[in-house]
Amino acid sequence: MQTSVMTQRSWAWAARPLRRVGVYAMVFLFAFIVLLPIYWMARSAFASAADLNRTPPIYFPAFTMQNFQTLITQVPFFQYLRNSIVFSLATTLVTLVISFLAAYAFARIPIPGSGILLWALVLSMALPDVGTIVPLYRTLATLGLLDTIAGLTLVLSSTLTPFTVWVLVSFIRQVPYEIEEAAIIDGASLLQVFVRVLVPVTMPGLATMGLINFINGWNNLLYPLSFSVTPAAKTLSVSITEVFAGYSPWGKPWELIMAVGVTMVVPMILLVLFSQKGIVDGLTRGAFK
Repeated sequence: MQTSVMTQRSWAWAARPLRRVGVYAMVFLFAFIVLLPIYWMARSAFASAADLNRTPPIYFPAFTMQNFQTLITQVPFFQYLRNSIVFSLATTLVTLVISFLAAYAFARIPIPGSGILLWALVLSMALPDVGTIVPLYRTLATLGLLDTIAGLTLVLSSTLTPFTVWVLVSFIRQVPYEIEEAAIIDGASLLQVFVRVLVPVTMPGLATMGLINFINGWNNLLYPLSFSVTPAAKTLSVSITEVFAGYSPWGKPWELIMAVGVTMVVPMILLVLFSQKGIVDGLTRGAFK
């Protein structure tokens, strides 16, 4: 019996390195699958068209910045970049303000049927964005907001608000109402309660949703492509569709497309890498605490 137990322990001890090797192999495979498209995009963005189209492919072509220089001369790159930044920041700010007020109403005001209304708001996210293009276009045309950053901000904020409200409701419900009552007794107005009490306490949720909404605004292509006509309102994502000028239908300028991709993806990757802990902490704290 003792010999059998020792044999089992020895097998278990010997199996530990094998399990560790298996885990490392799976992690390496997962990282390879995730990073390969990013590497190929960067490799294509900094390679010449001749090296990019060679057969068999060159995995480490000569480094060149010509693609970015061509991109800058072919489209109003810096204007699109500025529009993307303004559009993303404005969308984030508008969404957070509206969502915070709505979340406070759902969390604090005893409205009959508020739970059903909240779920109806969340279920509205199931509507496909493409299916709402025509009514949104008519609405913006009626308001005179076509081909404007304000119109794009209004449209995208309306699609990002439901999820933001749903997340912020959880944060506000975790704040004891006695804190607000104490502030009101001390003479604080409702605005002061919002700014000095609720905002600092719910800052992890606000920061998390602000970052997520900024990324959504930065990456959005459908609305700028549908509601923008002139460079005054077009964003950087639209430039992907404009680099085909002067090229035949049979030859795509993949080097320019990848240059746009690098310009858009790399800042977001760095932003997420530096703030991923805050994103996870903010979402899980609102959902499980």
